Amino acid sequence: MPCYFCQRNAKSIDFKNTQLLRKFIASSGKIRAKKRTGVCSSHQRKVAQAIKRARYLALLSPSSK
Repeated sequence: MPCYFCQRNAKSIDFKNTQLLRKFIASSGKIRAKKRTGVCSSHQRKVAQAIKRARYLALLSPSSK
C-alpha cells in the first residue's frame, strides 16, 4: 500500500490542517504508528512534527478527554 502523502505528491504537511492530522491520532490521543497509518518513514516524521506543533499552538487538544 503506497503512502497517503506520496500518492498526492505532498511536499509538506501543514500543521493547520487539523482534520487531516486527526486521521493520524488514536482515540486515546496518541500519534498512531506508521504500521497503522500506512505512511512512509519520512512522512511519518513530518506528521508527528505537525501534530506536536498543532498541539503546542492549541489547534489540537493534547488528549481526547
